[in-house]
Amino acid sequence: MWLILAFVSALLLGSYDVFKKVSLQGNAVIPVIFVSILFSCATLLPFLILSNFFPETLQGTLFYVPQVDFQTHIMFVLKAIIVLSSWLFAYFAMKHLPISIASPIKATQPVWVVLGALLIFGEKLNLYQAAGIGVTLLSFFLLSVVGKKEGISFRTNKWFWFIVMATLTGAVSGLYDKYLMNQYDHMSVQVYYTFYQAIIMGIITIFLWAPTRKKTTPFKFRWSIAYISFFLVSADFVYFYALTLPDSLISVVSTIRRAGVVVPFFYGAMVMHDKNIKLKIIDLIGVLIGMFLLYLGSK
Repeated sequence: MWLILAFVSALLLGSYDVFKKVSLQGNAVIPVIFVSILFSCATLLPFLILSNFFPETLQGTLFYVPQVDFQTHIMFVLKAIIVLSSWLFAYFAMKHLPISIASPIKATQPVWVVLGALLIFGEKLNLYQAAGIGVTLLSFFLLSVVGKKEGISFRTNKWFWFIVMATLTGAVSGLYDKYLMNQYDHMSVQVYYTFYQAIIMGIITIFLWAPTRKKTTPFKFRWSIAYISFFLVSADFVYFYALTLPDSLISVVSTIRRAGVVVPFFYGAMVMHDKNIKLKIIDLIGVLIGMFLLYLGSK
């Protein structure tokens, strides 16, 4: 069951990337993130209200939000900070890089999760995992070759390094999820950290973006921003729930989720007409093979 949920989450996450790209075209990054989080809060708020004031309506269901203590709230604030750090890097990179380059790089995140588990949790790599990391890193290198054909130098292009930082901080978030899901209810994690994201992003928007908004790219509201929220909330709900099921493995779930890269990749190819698609398809296949090997090694 948790494997099926992981694939569902992958498709939802791929759709999220597409609407993120659509929303960011010619638009200000920071308010796009803030407004999308507000939509997420609006989606989750009814579950929080019902759980606190009318608990009998949701108790015993997947949507009940248990109350947590102060120390736990601190843990969720940390989760919000980590995720927002990843998002800020990812959104800026997604705005300035072809989606057929940015998405495959972000899809290498499970490699860094596995390496993090190796270093932090003392896990050991088996043959499949080692091969998966090797194939993925090779694909990563080949993407840099394709990037040069499009005038993107992976050494000097800051947006490339932004997507790398987004991937690494995303891996940190994945490792932290492994800890949180063993300690706390999945709805508590999703609801509270989303609201803390809204508070933090609101402060960033007011004090960093608003004073300089007339000198930078203007913000334009688009309904695609609401779809960012819908697909992200849905993807995270399925993801967090999958991690609560018996025998579920964070390394496998995280790996399968990245298979959703095919959705934004083909959007870039068919709708945005990104260049060098044939070469990028080879790189994408390499990334997916690397993910599959990681999956085999983590079973």
